[in-house]
Order: sequence, then C-alpha cells, then structure tokens
Amino acid sequence: MYKTFFLPKMLKNTIFLIMLFFSLFRITEAEVIRTVNNVAIDDEILNIYIQTRIQKTIDNITEEEYSSLLNDLIDLYLLSTQDEAEKLKNTPQLKAQIELQNRGLIAQAVANNFFKNLKISEEEIRDAYSLQILNTPKLEYKASHILVETEQEALEIIDQLNKGDTFEILATDKSIGPSAANGGNLDWFSPNQMVKAFSDAVEKLKNGEYSKLPTQTQFGWHVILREDSKPSIPPTLESIRQQIEQNIMQKSFQRYIQALRSNINN
Repeated sequence: MYKTFFLPKMLKNTIFLIMLFFSLFRITEAEVIRTVNNVAIDDEILNIYIQTRIQKTIDNITEEEYSSLLNDLIDLYLLSTQDEAEKLKNTPQLKAQIELQNRGLIAQAVANNFFKNLKISEEEIRDAYSLQILNTPKLEYKASHILVETEQEALEIIDQLNKGDTFEILATDKSIGPSAANGGNLDWFSPNQMVKAFSDAVEKLKNGEYSKLPTQTQFGWHVILREDSKPSIPPTLESIRQQIEQNIMQKSFQRYIQALRSNINN
C-alpha cells in the first residue's frame, strides 16, 4: 500500500478529504441506504462519515454506533437540504469554502496518484545513500557545556575555569540549561545534531579542552568542554532505506510542482 502524502498548509486540516480520496478505490457500486428530501445517502458516504468521526470503517462498528452515526448523518442532510441552505450556499463565503474543499480533494487525489505511480530504482536509493554517507560528519563528540544568559556571565565562568574551578561543579551551579543536573554533560552527539555555531565551536577544540571564548546561539551563551571524540559509524542502508525513499519521493514531488508552476497560465 502506498503512503499518503499531504500538500502543505492548504490540506493541513483535511482529514475528511483524505477519507474521500481513499473511497475512490472501492470497486463495488454504492448502495442507497436512506433518502432525505429526495437526496440519496449511500453506504459509501456513510462509510466516509464513520471514518472521519471515529476512525473505523462501516464493517467494524457496532449496531449502536451504526445507528447513532447514521442518524447524525441524516440530520446533516436534513439541515443541508432546507430552502435556507440553498440560499446560503450561494453566499460568497460559503461558495469560497466549498470551492477550496473541492480543490483540496482533487489536489490530494492528484498528489496521492503521483506517489502511487512513482517508481524509485535501487540505483537511485544507493546513490542517495552514498551522498548521505559522504556528507555525514566523520567524528562524533562527547562534550559538556555551561549555558548562561549573557556574555559577561560566560566570560566570568571562563575566568573561574582558568583559576582551576571544576567544570562540572560550575555547570551544576550556574548553567540554565537542562543538562545542568548532569554537570553540563551532553553525552555523545554528531555535529549535525547541534546548532551550527555550537558544533563549530566543539570541532575547533581539542579533546579535554574548554572554550577560551564563549559561543552564542539562540539559547544563550555557552562555555564548552570537549571531553572526547571518536570516528562516527555511518548507518547501514537498510536502517535508513525508508527515510531515503521518502526523501526521494518528496524531492520528485517538488520537481513535479515546480514544473507545474512553470507552466501556469496567467
């Protein structure tokens, strides 16, 4: 079964539309189960309604659930088939909402159909894996840090370290970061797991060396101790195959969207 992908922003809240899209793949003919003011309610509509309400299919609910949800759906049809509804649906706001809902459904169907038919070769996967490994940092680091609000505080801590104070004790006493409880210890990490300014500062240090100047990030000012380093072990292809496939699919979809945008008829 292919995965369902969502278009950004416009379809963020369109669970109803997604359920509608899935229903397109039913091959049996819909059976009318009720008629409300000459408008038919078939089992396909009820099934979609049930899925959006309780995330079950019509074949997996109790009789009580079936009866309750059917009555709710009938009420919906009763309200939407009143004379007043006919007038309201032509108001600019409601017409716009209906238009967006319909466009969202169609767009979602096209997007899902794109992914359903997209073929990814093993060569593409291996090439993407090789590129990812090539860009993977060669070293992992074990470091601790002391996070404070101002540069002046950080400079004072460095001065205390220069005088022989213990990094772990200072981190416990003065750091405002969550690692303070562990003496500032961040354990082992890859550079791409940290914000760039922090990783850059760690890479410039030697094992056992602390920073002589504080490093600023969006979290505050850091005094860093690089404790150790070791060669990083790249992930196996199989361990990240699904992630790679999804990245390829998303990039393919973005290229598809860009091609469509380039052919927009103004």
